[in-house]
Amino acid sequence: MAKRKGNGEGGTRRANGAASTDGKLPSKLPLAPGVKYRRILLKLSGEALMGSSKVALDQPTLSQIADELIDVHSLGVEIALVIGGGNIFRGLSASTRGMDRSTGDYMGMLATVINALALQDALEHNGVATRVLTAIEMRSVAEPFIRRRAIHHLEKGRVVVFAAGTGNPYFTTDTAAALRAMEMKAEVILKGTKVDGIYTADPVKFPDAKKYDAISYLQVLQERLQVMDATAISLCMDNKLPILVFNLKTPGNIRRVVMGEAIGTMVTA
Repeated sequence: MAKRKGNGEGGTRRANGAASTDGKLPSKLPLAPGVKYRRILLKLSGEALMGSSKVALDQPTLSQIADELIDVHSLGVEIALVIGGGNIFRGLSASTRGMDRSTGDYMGMLATVINALALQDALEHNGVATRVLTAIEMRSVAEPFIRRRAIHHLEKGRVVVFAAGTGNPYFTTDTAAALRAMEMKAEVILKGTKVDGIYTADPVKFPDAKKYDAISYLQVLQERLQVMDATAISLCMDNKLPILVFNLKTPGNIRRVVMGEAIGTMVTA
């Protein structure tokens, strides 16, 4: 009696573009000439989805971000994202007002799912297959996070959005971004911000602040620069995962980054 061959998305078949189990198989997407990074993880804050408005989810801003991601996706780049939830709810802020920290953090995780679904809708509205994977199971809304399945989606050319952080309280979405980037074997974390890199001080409050073109993980930690939280930076340092901080508001910057243009600030060893 012949054995059945598995056809599931989490299977281990190697032929016809099937998923790899370690993320090391070459992608099936054709890569455009000059592209520096094959697989990236983009970290977006929840506030990035607000744009200049006071609305939690600004539709023009969502469309702009989606358009930029679609442009980069067309180059053959495999895109994973981690989104924060600060535009809707911040668990840490709520805990300072008396709410239990764990409860607040779980509420913040749910906010990231709302953002992930909004971005998925914006991408799929323009024809790009997108999967939302959550660290907390909610199967009627999104897929549960399974590492092999996530890698399979990337290899198939789907954009993958990771939601609900790590699924644990007391860990930020920055830490979730570092963790997922390493699990997906991303080549770089792209941290989209409101400014064009890392400065010695907040350039909005201190106009004379100087920008770093490159900086070490250790210097970021020692100077307590507000790039990502210390846990995320330490995780990247231990695993030699570079972080590129750039201005998300400048149109075309994500494409410039993946093409290797010298913008923003690179954090390495």
